Amino acid sequence: AIVAQVYLEGTYTEYYPDVTRDEEGIGKLFKQFSFPGGIPSHVAPETPGSIHEGGELGYSLSHSFGAVLDKPDLTVFCVVGDGEAETGPLATSWHSNKFLNPITDGVVLPILHLNGFKIANPSVLSRIPMEELKALMTGYGYEPILVEGSSPAHMHPAFAAALNLCADKIKTIKENALLEQQQGRRLSRPTWPMIILKSPKGWTGPRTVDGVQIEGTFRSHQVPLSAPADNPDHLALLEKWLKSYEPEQQFDLNGRLVPELQALAPPPHLCMGNNRFTNPVIKPLVLPNFEAYAVNINSNGRGEPLASNTYTVGTFLRDVIEKNQHHRNFRMFGPDETKSNKLHAIYEVTDKQWMGESSEDDVNISTDGRMMEMLSEHQCEGWLEGYLLTGGHGLFNSYEAFIHIISSMFNQHAKWLETTKKIPWRNALSSLNILLSSHAWRQDHNGFTHQDPGFLSHVMTKKPEITRVYLPPDANCLLSVMHHCLQSRHYCNVLVAGKQQSPQWLSKAEAAQHCKEGLGIWEWASSDVGVEPDIILACAGDVPTIEALAATTILRDKLPRLHVRFVNVVDLMKLYTPDHHPHGLPNNTFDSIFTRDKPVLFNFHAYPQMIEKLVYDRNNRNFVVRGYREEGTITTPFDMCVFNGIDRYNLVIDTCDLIETKCPNVDNKTRWTATYVRQEMKKLLQKHKKHIYEYGLDMEEVANWKWTA
Repeated sequence: AIVAQVYLEGTYTEYYPDVTRDEEGIGKLFKQFSFPGGIPSHVAPETPGSIHEGGELGYSLSHSFGAVLDKPDLTVFCVVGDGEAETGPLATSWHSNKFLNPITDGVVLPILHLNGFKIANPSVLSRIPMEELKALMTGYGYEPILVEGSSPAHMHPAFAAALNLCADKIKTIKENALLEQQQGRRLSRPTWPMIILKSPKGWTGPRTVDGVQIEGTFRSHQVPLSAPADNPDHLALLEKWLKSYEPEQQFDLNGRLVPELQALAPPPHLCMGNNRFTNPVIKPLVLPNFEAYAVNINSNGRGEPLASNTYTVGTFLRDVIEKNQHHRNFRMFGPDETKSNKLHAIYEVTDKQWMGESSEDDVNISTDGRMMEMLSEHQCEGWLEGYLLTGGHGLFNSYEAFIHIISSMFNQHAKWLETTKKIPWRNALSSLNILLSSHAWRQDHNGFTHQDPGFLSHVMTKKPEITRVYLPPDANCLLSVMHHCLQSRHYCNVLVAGKQQSPQWLSKAEAAQHCKEGLGIWEWASSDVGVEPDIILACAGDVPTIEALAATTILRDKLPRLHVRFVNVVDLMKLYTPDHHPHGLPNNTFDSIFTRDKPVLFNFHAYPQMIEKLVYDRNNRNFVVRGYREEGTITTPFDMCVFNGIDRYNLVIDTCDLIETKCPNVDNKTRWTATYVRQEMKKLLQKHKKHIYEYGLDMEEVANWKWTA
């Protein structure tokens, strides 16, 4: 329907000049519809004026509310099918009206279309009494307006009248809100109108086919005539159906829309296909210099400063919000976890936007704020996507384990970005930025349900032109990566960072260079300078980095003649080959860091199979990867690492095993000493278990470990 509308108004031909407004052009339009090499059968990126693809259901309303944020003159008419209305995300998104500011934001007019059926079943909302449905919508905070019938002659003017009524009500709501503001009163939450449109499924199509009722039943879903090319009766029905729309009265003999109908189209800048919000030109954010927020570190005191990585970046985000307040083009979203993720510095300059009732006990809540929180990952992601698709910038923060909830939404947005990247007239959008904290390695107090880094595995399946994954080892690296991601365009950036106080490793200058390179050798943590390494100890993620560094201190002490190269990875995509990902390192560069044949013990934040896949095409076949292996419970922070084998003691044991099997050039003393070191580490692991079961805390030498050069 949208393709037809933008063709009739003329904008489709502006974007696709070969689809002319005549018989030849309309023939091309028809042929390319749902045809190889053509266009999809639903609203897609190829359709001018579109921001929402209808392939997967559930997100139309949250996208609509996200789209009108900070656009007070924009009204979105959101048609919700009664099938989509049964999905969890859509059912929750009715509550978005509790967050919409009637002065600073636009308006969403939901139109719930009841046609009674889905693919093969009746729809739930069409089979409850109308008064019950109205009560449901009233309970959600809307004023429902019913348009019902099956006669086009009745329905068209009735629907037009309903739209006019809604426009009047919206105008009154906006005027009342301005009056409240002028009087210095807190804005009250409006009761926005919505329309319930009830019409038969398959309306105006064939009533019966082969003696079976079609119109008004589930059988009219999509293709009511299955084989008109092979069935003369079906072909005749199809011809009768299409001729019932009287095309000879709408088009002239050359296939052009008749002038009196062409005149109904609005001016070009108001046409649906030219809506400026659907193909926005992005205004860059005003960003402060991230180095001003860096933790001070000197080369003689690495690891000594303790800081929360996310709190540190929160101070940076606070000032991003403040510097862009006037432009109103940056928002943050989260499912009630922003303070828990230690990003609460932002509340020094903004509040959480909330139009519900207020209480004197509320903290950081007002009718206008740059933070939006609702305990629904679906809504936060949907709002953010709608905001980005219409020209905004944003950040979604979440607990790592529960970001899986929006995996399918992430899929759809990545597909949209991938497709629009190939369409010449589509402008680049602000990147989708997701910050994951309260991650698996520091969820020891919440237990197994909160311990899952698997979202990264999902992200890695998406197109390399779109996805980016960053695992900064400390606060200064997180600052550098965040600064980069907020400037980027048309990517899906996923950042993972811990929130607890942790050692800090790199100065601001070192962090900037390290993040620019994406990975690198930490010379100060290595013992192979000027000589051939015996083993490479690599890591990605803040906790795996701590444990890998702790392992190197043990190796230096116990096996001082072992030459260890320490490598840290921030940009995970660097491990790919260049033909798999644009960030991938060339083989010669990769080999200079990881060598072609030395054993690489890789300590990783997520599932080991990810690294194994990333390095599969590399020359070095001696990667041993440690990471999350689906082991967890309520325990201590260090014990979570032990459960999954990424702790310092197990890493030293792995190194001793590799010395025996993969390090032919180590001297005999090192080789034989490794046997005793392995035994010592096993005893320390036994000591660790005994200690935590008795005291409930990690051992002193673990909890207060310090880096020593």
